[in-house]
Amino acid sequence: MNRVKVITDSCADLSADLVKKFDLDVVPLYVQIEGKSYLDGIEMTTEELYRLVEKSNTLPKTAAPSSGDFYERFSKWINAGYDVIYVGLSSKLSAAYQAARIAAEEFDENRLKLVDTHSLSTGIGLLTLKAAEMAQEGKGLEEIYQKVSALVPKVRVSFMIDTLKYLHMGGRCSSIQLLASNVLKIRPQIIVKDGGMIVGAKFRGKRASCLNQFYEEAVGDGSQINRQRVFVTHSACSPEECMDFKRRLEELGISEVYITQAGTVISSHCGPGTIGILYIED
Repeated sequence: MNRVKVITDSCADLSADLVKKFDLDVVPLYVQIEGKSYLDGIEMTTEELYRLVEKSNTLPKTAAPSSGDFYERFSKWINAGYDVIYVGLSSKLSAAYQAARIAAEEFDENRLKLVDTHSLSTGIGLLTLKAAEMAQEGKGLEEIYQKVSALVPKVRVSFMIDTLKYLHMGGRCSSIQLLASNVLKIRPQIIVKDGGMIVGAKFRGKRASCLNQFYEEAVGDGSQINRQRVFVTHSACSPEECMDFKRRLEELGISEVYITQAGTVISSHCGPGTIGILYIED
């Protein structure tokens, strides 16, 4: 039985340490701003992205990897004797999965499997680490594929957006919604459902109060959360805010609470001050 290589894309928002620890390969998406294209997480950081947005007052565009990008990555590992599983960004949110499917047609389906996570950010990351753990245990491709696929509907992804400016610049909310949000100090919750994004609760008040409201909405009593691993993923939030969520989650008995920074693709859509709690439901 061949060893299994786990591949994901840069929208999984996994830190370099986790990529190394779990022996992952990451296919980057692209961010385009001011006429230039950058590899997500490689050629531009989130902080650099925000500086450029403020300077130019234009929103970056994002682009999926090409089928050629995926073909190159798949063939590298298959030719090296590995079976490959790609755990990727929701097909409803990006053309990345379709590009991976086109590339996959060139390979034996017994050597390569694709998982449409119907998720984004570390929602993808949670499933990717599950696959990597099984690969490190010596499990075969089909078993990993079946078990990870079964977890897809159990992933819960929830973010609090601090400003609607980026969603507005990207055409995802109206000027009236933006104005109302600013005047009323509303911070919306964004939930991933059925592979797409919907608005959940709306939090009002100062940021500290909204953060607490969001935590209660996303976590509740925590009884539904699988105790192995939870991600706190953010875009340009303070360390204190992230650590407060981490501490509260650890008090629930979560074994691993990872704080990760959203990459440039996710940050292009959500903007600074966004924070999320992502977990697998028991």
